[in-house]
Amino acid sequence: MYTDILIPTDGSQGAQAAIEHGLEIAQQSEATVHALYVVDTRVSRSGPLLEPLRQEGRKAVRDVEVAGAQASLDVITEIVEGVPAEEILDYSATHGIDLVVMGTQGRTGVDRFVMGSVAERVVRQSPVPVLTVRQQERKL
Repeated sequence: MYTDILIPTDGSQGAQAAIEHGLEIAQQSEATVHALYVVDTRVSRSGPLLEPLRQEGRKAVRDVEVAGAQASLDVITEIVEGVPAEEILDYSATHGIDLVVMGTQGRTGVDRFVMGSVAERVVRQSPVPVLTVRQQERKL
């Protein structure tokens, strides 16, 4: 059903839940997985903060690449800089993505008002289906 699945990741636990779902769908569809990390330039446009964000990005996409390889999937990785929702939508459009699978962080209050929800923006603007995955809370 799908040939190219985009999994945007920020390395968080919420992203991990989306990775698991995205890889499962990719296996069932025999799809290529695209792992994308966006260095958020709203945080820093230059200077000492960018390199740690790039390193975080390399680890995040590498985690998807390793998990995809274990599932015998082709994985394409990319790290870009910009505003996350805009870059996810742009990547989706330019790479023929037919499904986006991404985590939600469940922001509320001031954080959501100030930063907005990346997942919400992608859902509202994407011309292709977007599957959002909530992080599962662990029961003790």
